[in-house]
Amino acid sequence: MKFKIDENIPPTASEILKESGYDAHSVHSEKINGCNDDYLLGICKKEGRALITIDLDFSDIRRYNPVDYNGIIIIRSYKQSRDHILAIIRRIVPLFKTEDVSGRLLIVEDDRVRIR
Repeated sequence: MKFKIDENIPPTASEILKESGYDAHSVHSEKINGCNDDYLLGICKKEGRALITIDLDFSDIRRYNPVDYNGIIIIRSYKQSRDHILAIIRRIVPLFKTEDVSGRLLIVEDDRVRIR
């Protein structure tokens, strides 16, 4: 499974995913931070990557239908500190062993994960 870490997620998240055996790139390391949403998802689609973000714009399934992409994972937490977001990433990594995220929208909250 391959992931793209959006600019609003600490780039260290890609290291957490890599340590778990996944291929992960961040928009920061690729110097594409600041690109628009359509461009970013286009890159994710071309590279076969699921996007991990906190940008709620990607939850609009009328605009970004999950079946058209390799997965959209939105972290929705009231705490958006670096450490808290990284803790959430660590918590959901085991989920990727049992759930195929391709074509799905995952809303990751502090206490649950909703999969659409």
